[in-house]
Amino acid sequence: MQTIPDYQTLMLPLLKNVSDGKEHKIKEIMESLSKEFSLGEEELNMMIPSGTQSIFYNRVSWAKTHLKKACLLNVEKGIIKITERGKNVLAENPVKIDTKFLNQFDEFLEFKNRSNSKKEKIEVEPDYTKQTPEELIDTAFQDFQKSLAEDLLEKIRNVSPSFFEKLVVALLVKMGYGGSIKDAGKAVGKTGDEGIDGIIKEDKLGLDVIYIQAKRWKENNIIGRPEIQKFVGALAGQGAKKGIFITASSFSKEALEYKPMNDTKVILIDGMELANLMIEYNLGVAPLHSYELKRIDSDYFEEE
Repeated sequence: MQTIPDYQTLMLPLLKNVSDGKEHKIKEIMESLSKEFSLGEEELNMMIPSGTQSIFYNRVSWAKTHLKKACLLNVEKGIIKITERGKNVLAENPVKIDTKFLNQFDEFLEFKNRSNSKKEKIEVEPDYTKQTPEELIDTAFQDFQKSLAEDLLEKIRNVSPSFFEKLVVALLVKMGYGGSIKDAGKAVGKTGDEGIDGIIKEDKLGLDVIYIQAKRWKENNIIGRPEIQKFVGALAGQGAKKGIFITASSFSKEALEYKPMNDTKVILIDGMELANLMIEYNLGVAPLHSYELKRIDSDYFEEE
């Protein structure tokens, strides 16, 4: 597996790819660069953390943008063409083109300083040598989400068993099960069946039901295969085919690999997955800040 080159490494090869002075499409350049760096399908299909575009496409786009801002490229309606300045730069046979190299051009410095409200010259810029701004934002967001999930899980592990059962039902209702909290909540802890903590409607009409087992166990108290087998047995005793086993702890390898011989379907949700679902469905968390990244809507500028 090859390493996907960072966007600064792509600058010089990109410029060389259009050195013939002809017009080139971004797709054509990407194909050429992917062959130059021996990138296979696996690398080309790798996505940035948000999943909105491929890492390679994102980095080629940023290389193109920086070269354009330094006036080494002309880019119009997705067509790329080298400028006279770009040809002159290549004639000097540079070993590498990066942001430090581009700092010699006033247009590029103006591009960098434009976002500075005080119009002061930027002495230190973020280290974008390995990741593009989108990648850095996505990575930071993923790190924040992971930290939030860990903090949330710690809170979950310290609530009472009854509160944990209510939390589980509230989450399932937010996910679209059980109709309402009132309807779903009645079932929790009231069945009296061994291995079953509650019953919830699979849909709002109650055409089918799902049996719940909710175990608020501590981190090092791992749930093994016997617990899952007991739950499956309890489901069989009710003539049920569907169950959800949710814990604030984790499952052993044997528990995860266990598959009932009959048609019973059991979904296992461990503590980290539970915390991530709570974040996704806004249970026990509140918005802190909201950032909206925007891109050019190319369709808007298409003239009839």
